[in-house]
Amino acid sequence: MESSSEITKSPSPGTLASANPGFPVSDTALSGASLPSPPERSGSQGGNPLSKTTSNVSSHSHRQSFAENQRHPPPSPRAQRHPSFTQQAIQDLMNHPPPNRHQNPRYVGRDWRDIAIGELLQPDEVKWAELDTSIQEATKTLFQSSPNNVVLVRQDSSSKEAVSTFDHSDLNAYLLAVVGLAKPEEEQVALYTDISVKAQSQEEIPLRTLQPIFRHEELVKLPADSTLDKAIEVFGGGIHRVLVTNKDSEVVGILSQLRLLEFFWYEAVNFPLIDRLYTIPLRDLQIGTQQIIAINADAPLADALFLMSSEGLTSVAVVDNGHNVVGNISTVDVRLLTNANSLPLLKASCMHFVSVILSERGVEHGRDSFPVFYVNPYSTLAHTVAKLVATQSHRMWVVESASPSPSAPATPLLQASSLPPLSTLSPPVASPGRAGSPAPGSAAVVVPPPGAITTSTPQSPSAQGPFTSVPASALPGAGLSGRLTGVVSLTDILNLFAKTSGLRPLDPSEQRARRRRSSSCSVRPTLDTGRDNGRGSIDFRR
Repeated sequence: MESSSEITKSPSPGTLASANPGFPVSDTALSGASLPSPPERSGSQGGNPLSKTTSNVSSHSHRQSFAENQRHPPPSPRAQRHPSFTQQAIQDLMNHPPPNRHQNPRYVGRDWRDIAIGELLQPDEVKWAELDTSIQEATKTLFQSSPNNVVLVRQDSSSKEAVSTFDHSDLNAYLLAVVGLAKPEEEQVALYTDISVKAQSQEEIPLRTLQPIFRHEELVKLPADSTLDKAIEVFGGGIHRVLVTNKDSEVVGILSQLRLLEFFWYEAVNFPLIDRLYTIPLRDLQIGTQQIIAINADAPLADALFLMSSEGLTSVAVVDNGHNVVGNISTVDVRLLTNANSLPLLKASCMHFVSVILSERGVEHGRDSFPVFYVNPYSTLAHTVAKLVATQSHRMWVVESASPSPSAPATPLLQASSLPPLSTLSPPVASPGRAGSPAPGSAAVVVPPPGAITTSTPQSPSAQGPFTSVPASALPGAGLSGRLTGVVSLTDILNLFAKTSGLRPLDPSEQRARRRRSSSCSVRPTLDTGRDNGRGSIDFRR
């Protein structure tokens, strides 16, 4: 038998280090005391080297195999997890979301009616454009104007006095004029035709030229040292924003309905009178309206844009044939149609456009997004305001429990090859008048109030062309809504706050009528049809 010196050699430090990269090499390791390798020769100490090897191997803990791990699985982490919330607890948390309970030292002990408007303004939030600014440049500025979503228009760059505004509703009116989907008065047909021709030839069109087709809202101005009670009286009357001026009558900021509601939401702990209202259900507050208009999910997107423009709306609910809310389209979403390649979407269904909106939100935020734009009559005011603030929207749809939907089975997504070319869009034509009959294929849905007797289910109009639509059931969360029965807007809530505080806000109906009269389009087939059918006035302009 050969000696141990002929079997192994003592490893050098460099050799051991290269054989075990990433591990520290200690003196003990170099001596072989902790390595299950063949024993070193130790002539001076004597003893059997094989016994030392056995000792080294036995000193290591046993390494379990994969099969052994399967026979003795580790304990489940669920055993140490706290019990989940019950369904009732989750519903209570949704109905009573915890507001910000940390008092802001700026408002402690103060009456909100004595707080100056200027204290709520954010620096550098005013975006300007001139009357000679092109619609293309004004649109870029509008997309950068968040959260106000408005551009103030002035005579020239040296002026600080606004003569008009430019917002997403105006952009929607311009888009309808460009593609020939607007229905102007007879004396405005030449203007609309000229705008369409210049836009398609990519000529720059100044805002001055487009003023006749824009909806002109009253420009309300308040000094920066005015108190919030003056602002809430204006907002409670249906005005969406006020211009804040300094002592020289120069515009220094913009205060919107949403900004004021955010203030009351985050600072309610300082104002007990407002804070007490948050725990009351909508049904008991009796705010909102049950007379509403929605758009059918199978209707072309152009119908929804025309409905919002003609009725002065900033958003419209998308419903299926059972009147269940399956989506929401607002004038802010028009930004997705400013590219010429996206104009064929006007002939696609509203449901498909809702899927496009969700897809774009996922790209922007890096995750899927399905904002919830509805509440139910038993939702508290806190639940409603929390959703308005979170979604940055102007209204919440009020729904009942979901009803069975007669929607068709799933269909494939809309393909680019099935979209009609832009040339198929019709040129501007004169409107037949306010009292005219409904336009053929009109897909606006007049939602009857609860308790109304209906003899048949409204039929979904079919789009003209070889389109396919995304069914309501194909979108995430679509089955979580319910039948559309009403709407609660920022105007309703701020009007409630004003009246509860002893103020006298303006009548919202006057502003709604003014907004409708100032609309550039004169045909309102859905509302006129509702009156002819004896359904009463449909009021959804808030």
